Amino acid sequence: MNYANRHLRFGWWALAVYVLLGIVLETLHGFKIGWYLDVGNEARRLMFTLGHFHGTMLALVNIAAGLTLRNVEGLRVGRSVSFALIWAAILLPGGFLLGSFITYGGDPGSGVWLVPLGALFMLYGVIGFAFALRHLPPPARRAKK
Repeated sequence: MNYANRHLRFGWWALAVYVLLGIVLETLHGFKIGWYLDVGNEARRLMFTLGHFHGTMLALVNIAAGLTLRNVEGLRVGRSVSFALIWAAILLPGGFLLGSFITYGGDPGSGVWLVPLGALFMLYGVIGFAFALRHLPPPARRAKK
C-alpha cells in the first residue's frame, strides 16, 4: 500500500468534510439558531468548535504526512503509524462532535470519551513520523566548486 497516496486522499476528503462543518456552524451562527447559540448551549457550541478545529488540523496533518512520505527519499513509516494518524483524524474530532449533540448542563455527552483515544493515536502517529525521520541516512554532500 502506498501510504503517501492514502494520507493525501484521506486528508483532502477529511478537510472537505470539516470545511463543510465549518460552513454549517457559520450558518447556525448567522441565522441565530438557539439550539447552537443560546447561553444554555455553551457546552454544545464549544464542542462543535473543538471538533471543527481538531478535524481541520488533523486533516492538514494527514496531508503533510502524505507529502512528507512522497518527498523525503528513504522515509518509511509502519502500518500502525499510518493507521494512527488517520484514526486520530476521525476519533479526536468525532468525540467532540458526538459529545456536542446531547449535553448535560455544562458537560458534554458521553461521546467525548473518544477524545483521549484519538489524542493517543495522534501522539503515536506524530512520534512514529519523528522517529522515522530521525533514522534517515545523511543527505549527500554537494561538491564545492
